[in-house]
Amino acid sequence: MEIEIRREPEDLPVPDSDIAAVRRAVKTVGRLYGAEDAEVSVTLTDDAHIHALNRAYRNVDRPTDVLSFPMAEYERPGDFSIFRGGDPELFNPDTGDFFLGDIVLNLDRIESQAREYGHSERRELAFLTAHSMLHLFGYDHMAEGERSEMERRQREILEGKGYCR
Repeated sequence: MEIEIRREPEDLPVPDSDIAAVRRAVKTVGRLYGAEDAEVSVTLTDDAHIHALNRAYRNVDRPTDVLSFPMAEYERPGDFSIFRGGDPELFNPDTGDFFLGDIVLNLDRIESQAREYGHSERRELAFLTAHSMLHLFGYDHMAEGERSEMERRQREILEGKGYCR
């Protein structure tokens, strides 16, 4: 799995251990769901930048903890058959890997939410990365049934990696 990680702003201080944790979480979820031949872009950012993105893309005038921008729409969550013989724009012409989409993680919120929920920042970072990866796979939490399914999958992923509340 190809993972591009960048910072916005570019001089945002991010420990190498956080970058490694994001890579591990993305790869773990990709492997669990059969998306090893995929590409994901991750931006690590702060309240100000994600606020601007949230306003521009969701018309919500406040910062949030994470944004997910899937490249494809799925008939069923996690059904990657859409990529077989699909839209060539969904594939990297150099590698043949399909583009899952973009994840934007707000490090300011990760820090405050970890304190609020009483667990480590690493656990919150892993949770939000897994949560966002599931969005890139077409999972959502707007309807009750979808929400409970997504929460179950998140729990399985995190507990499998030893991240418990």
